[in-house]
Amino acid sequence: MKKISSLVVVAVAVLSGACAKESPERQAILDAADAMGGRQRILAVKTLTIEGEGDAPNVGQNTMPDSELPNWKVTGLKRTIDLKNHRMRMQQIRTAQFLFANANTQTQSQGLDGDIAFNTGTDGKVTRASETAMKDRRLEMLHHPLVIVRAVLDDPMMKVTGFRATADQHVIEIETGRDEHVTLALNAATKLPSRVTSLSYNANLGDVAIDTTFSDYEAVDGVQLPKHLVTKIDKYPQFDLHVTKNILDAPDAGKLEAPDSMKSASVPSSVPQITVTATPVAKGIWWLSGSGNHRSILFEFDDHLVLFEVPLNEARSKAVIDKARTMSSKPLTHAIISHHHFDHSGGLRVAVAEGLTIVTYKDNVAFFKELLARKHSIVPDELALHPQEFKVVPVDDELALKDNSMELYLYHLKDNPREGTNLFGWVPKEKILVQADLYDSTWLFHHWGENVITNVEKIRKLKPGRQIPVHGEIEPYDTMVKKMRAAP
Repeated sequence: MKKISSLVVVAVAVLSGACAKESPERQAILDAADAMGGRQRILAVKTLTIEGEGDAPNVGQNTMPDSELPNWKVTGLKRTIDLKNHRMRMQQIRTAQFLFANANTQTQSQGLDGDIAFNTGTDGKVTRASETAMKDRRLEMLHHPLVIVRAVLDDPMMKVTGFRATADQHVIEIETGRDEHVTLALNAATKLPSRVTSLSYNANLGDVAIDTTFSDYEAVDGVQLPKHLVTKIDKYPQFDLHVTKNILDAPDAGKLEAPDSMKSASVPSSVPQITVTATPVAKGIWWLSGSGNHRSILFEFDDHLVLFEVPLNEARSKAVIDKARTMSSKPLTHAIISHHHFDHSGGLRVAVAEGLTIVTYKDNVAFFKELLARKHSIVPDELALHPQEFKVVPVDDELALKDNSMELYLYHLKDNPREGTNLFGWVPKEKILVQADLYDSTWLFHHWGENVITNVEKIRKLKPGRQIPVHGEIEPYDTMVKKMRAAP
């Protein structure tokens, strides 16, 4: 009788196991694995090598805020991923397809080994990269269907939740257990992954969705892999990759482990130490320079101060604003933003949070309103913490700021091939040209040099003695002209 009872218990257990169902989320992953080549085949893959080429638009550097982004053409791309050990090495060559002031062709080599991000220079020197770079590269790895599906199959720390279905997509949420969250969408018909989306933070754009779509799958050694990957930051294209070759377990995958020197190297701060120095240029005018190659210029009027440029990011601009307020007992009331490029408008939000009125070219206003309205919850900035009204003075062709103490004229840079919203300054008493991105003494090329000279000398009929830059060094205007005309 006991023997019969045991058999019944075993039978019930077998039937119960057969009837048990996977959760909808886990079933979606299993379906994706089957569509890609099978669970065991995917788990057997050790490395993935991707070779290809594509286009990498430069967000925040277009001629006008709503115009097409300037593009880097990427060639010779080779990205190798060690799926088990979370390692990656990326090598590529990118060539500017737009007017660029420095080397038009750049070779890049970036690595990741778990929590260690590092870069290799063209001279072979390896340097440790920041924690922000490490997090970005870990998410970049997860934005590939083989990596994310295999990770869920292989890693018990991965949590899958939130299954939802539409007519053409099955969607799940994935938590990696490392403060990383991605949304995976699968084609409802083929079960193949169609996109991966993750949230990230951009200093100018705030909370952004990084979205990569996959298409044009091919079979490689029994595994389905995409040949076309398109990544966007919100609405902005970031990388359009056309894969020329997918390789699994390549014998020449190489050593992807970080060098020993990088394992013990200190992690550089994502926000470098900031210094701001004030150099008197003329009575009531200071050049605020210091660390980095982004400067500002401070002007003292009868009863207030005006700052030309709040550049780069919140940290730099906040330091500049604080320094400006130590230069005089008069209140700082206005910030002139020369143009919309992200490295020049990076301090927009903190300037508004500090109560400053923004002076800028009229065609920047709508774009700046959009930037100010964006959500900054992942990394709350000063404006998110201390909301303020956007006060703006739009400039059309020119604007005069003057009283008994100071005269500063702002002029729109006309017909420039690279920057359609640029304002430059003119101090007539001191014959000083104040400029951002018109010229930099460190640039290799001055493609728009003649346009600048035409604007200054022929259109505005100015005769500067000196130029005070946002980039570069203070120089005589004649030296600026000679260098621009002597450059290739």
